[in-house]
Amino acid sequence: MALAPTVTATADFDATDKVAPGDPPWPSRRVANYALGVFALALMFGMLDRGIFGLMIEMIKKDFQLTDFELGLLLGPAGILFYVFVGIPMARLVDIYPRNIVLSAGIVVTSGVTALCGLVQGYGQLFLARMIVGVGGSAHGPGTYSMMADYFPPNRLPRAIAGLQVGFIAGVGLSSILGGTLIGIVSHWQSTEVVGLTIHNWQWVLIMIGVPGIIVAAMTRALPEPPRRGKISEGKALPLRDVAREVWRRKGVYAPLFFGLAFSSIEAGGLAEWRAPFMMRSYGWTPQQVGVWGGTLMFITMPLGLVLGTWLTEKLAKKHRDAPLRVVTIVWSLSIPFMVASPLMPTGELAIIVGSMSGIFAMAAAVPQNAAIQTVTPNEMRGQVTAMYLFIYTVFQAIGSVVIASVTQFIIGDESQLWLAMAATAGILMPAAVLTISRGLKPYDRAIEDLEARGML
Repeated sequence: MALAPTVTATADFDATDKVAPGDPPWPSRRVANYALGVFALALMFGMLDRGIFGLMIEMIKKDFQLTDFELGLLLGPAGILFYVFVGIPMARLVDIYPRNIVLSAGIVVTSGVTALCGLVQGYGQLFLARMIVGVGGSAHGPGTYSMMADYFPPNRLPRAIAGLQVGFIAGVGLSSILGGTLIGIVSHWQSTEVVGLTIHNWQWVLIMIGVPGIIVAAMTRALPEPPRRGKISEGKALPLRDVAREVWRRKGVYAPLFFGLAFSSIEAGGLAEWRAPFMMRSYGWTPQQVGVWGGTLMFITMPLGLVLGTWLTEKLAKKHRDAPLRVVTIVWSLSIPFMVASPLMPTGELAIIVGSMSGIFAMAAAVPQNAAIQTVTPNEMRGQVTAMYLFIYTVFQAIGSVVIASVTQFIIGDESQLWLAMAATAGILMPAAVLTISRGLKPYDRAIEDLEARGML
């Protein structure tokens, strides 16, 4: 394997890429772009696991004889219970130790346990394994975004985040296409006995996608560690108590970002996890059909969302300091009609096409959301604040799967009416998200003005 390029300061960033007083020059574009490619690859493999697992959920239900509520727990809380206990501590490691080491260790855990899911013998073991997968995933976001903010100047960070999201798109799209194909291949396989263990056909898919992640972990470990910049103290990292105090002091900025994300994540998580079962129950589609259609449309609509979010953020940033939050408010508002209409469509083709249209605006929001957090947060608390942000995203996405399952099972009382639960949650939660995020426009503007006055931007 070729060695990663070393961090060298060059002048290949232009004059608009300001360096704050006391900070080292920016790494070269070659180094930054190489790191971005590795980050995108790691994100792609992380999304492969989650997407493929969702496609095989009906097979898991049949083999382990589960209810929809048990499936909701498996899809959501199973992946975040350990995150509750280790997410912030892992992020603190990101703020203290070399981030390439922390990131690579997390990928090893995620990939290894994903492969071990292919050996579990029941619901309890699978639930535990999915919990441990969440441990490794808890380090990825904080470490990646923290390093990117030290690789790329603030004015170039939105485009870099858009580049990172290419890994997300590839992971989600390939999980549908590759996952659907692999599930189609193994669907005719009989359960096999291996060293006394019963291996169901779908478990071989988890083994196949888990093992290659070890290579990505090695590539991540080889990345150069960029110098940390944008600090407000002399120490390596702020204690969690001081981080919490700083977040509270800036609650006008962080609260709308956090709570707006919570509302949107419940909706996004519920729709993502239940889309495949919805298509199967409402339209009689197979996992292969859902995978091929969904993956193909994602490869079309999500890049459009990245372009839209990046372009709109850069355009509004020329006139407004609060451009990232303005863009999120706009694109979330545009997503609402598509989210509500998708489960109401008369055919599966129309349902998945309309649903994919909402993905354009969801992806457009990802660029300014993440850029806003990294820009406004000091370096020595960036990992921990990012972990808080991603903790909210992860937890409330998990809650979303349980919310839709609960509405279907306990309120509607008919599993065939899953479509109604999906439409109702979209019509309630997304308007709440738009209203909440819009409350942060003025505070965010003042925060950026303050950072500029202090020479930190």
